[in-house]
Amino acid sequence: MIDMLIQQPFGYVMEFFYNLFHNYGIALILFSLVIKVILLYPSAKSKKSMMKTSRLQPKVKQIELACGDDKQKYQQEVNALYKEEGVSMFGGCLWSLLPLLILLPLYSVIRYPLEYLLHIGEDTKAFIAIKNAYDALPHTASSNDVYWQLSATKDITKYAEYVLNNMKNVGDEVRTALAGLENINYSFLGIDLSVVPDWKIWTLQGWSRIGGALIPLVSGGFNYLSMFISQKMNNTVIRNEDGEEDKAAAKSAQTGKLMNFMMPAMSIWFGFIMPLGLSIYWIAQSVFGMIQDYFLTKHYKKVYDAEDEIKRQKAAERAEEEAEKERIRAAKRAANPDGITENTSKKKQQLREKQEREAAAKEFEAKKLAEQGIAPDDGDKNPGGEENRPYARGRAYQADRYRKKDEE
Repeated sequence: MIDMLIQQPFGYVMEFFYNLFHNYGIALILFSLVIKVILLYPSAKSKKSMMKTSRLQPKVKQIELACGDDKQKYQQEVNALYKEEGVSMFGGCLWSLLPLLILLPLYSVIRYPLEYLLHIGEDTKAFIAIKNAYDALPHTASSNDVYWQLSATKDITKYAEYVLNNMKNVGDEVRTALAGLENINYSFLGIDLSVVPDWKIWTLQGWSRIGGALIPLVSGGFNYLSMFISQKMNNTVIRNEDGEEDKAAAKSAQTGKLMNFMMPAMSIWFGFIMPLGLSIYWIAQSVFGMIQDYFLTKHYKKVYDAEDEIKRQKAAERAEEEAEKERIRAAKRAANPDGITENTSKKKQQLREKQEREAAAKEFEAKKLAEQGIAPDDGDKNPGGEENRPYARGRAYQADRYRKKDEE
């Protein structure tokens, strides 16, 4: 199933580019570009997820400070934050693993060029004839070697000629399959991409072997550079609640250092145990990845910059409101430098409000009577009838009960 759905289409794409330029290295680079285009959508989703995760770093830092040593609570709070913001903790990583999964079928395409570039199936008579010819002719490896097809296709015309001239009972099917075969050119920048490099650089002689040993190291270097640049670009969108750059959060976001070194180390290791063609593909992926990362960052940064501008405007409005409140407080302090304040107890306040209501009611009543032409009734100012005691009241009042001393 994998062979039919992935490896055979990969083989035809590689064959198309090889026939176009007759150079195996260029074919691998263009194949890498096609893979980048095919995976552009998941790569964009991965980039968006990673950038959104980076933007949450200030809030994650606040949660870390609030939770202290309680790691369980910290993890719960962070998970809740990611869920609320619609961010998957592993979304960016999972999408970024897709290019690695392509390495497996691509490795088969590189390893079996007879089947995928020349399209001679291993169950055909032509394939068996070439294999027998490869074993019959003198060379350093046999068909038991896992990469014998690479060696065979470098000199495929020699083995095809041997089959046609020296093997008996070669049928028309085999003759048709071997007719017109040409050697595959694995040379790229003077380096044979069909060989597995030797890591003992100090023992090597000649540019082809030395350059071959350097390619896996270059692959690891570009891989690290690609991841480093991607992380730096992700951190450019980290902002605080006011939309301003948060350097402390950006510094704390420098996570995944183990991954930054593990992936380049893996590419170097693969480069020294597999044919160099795989390292060329990995180098091309890293270079195209950096270019793609730049444009994706630029695209998503416009969206986040618009969000940050709104945050900055709101922060400026809050600052203006606070400044106005402070101005009012300063004016009050200037008007009352001694800090003496009126008694504003609850009872005093209620009494004042009651008096204000009564005064307002009297004023309204007087106004109403005035409109009707009725003089306001001020009441009896001397209800008791005693001039010296105008407010004395009651039926038991006697005017001569209390005499003045001068009257006695």
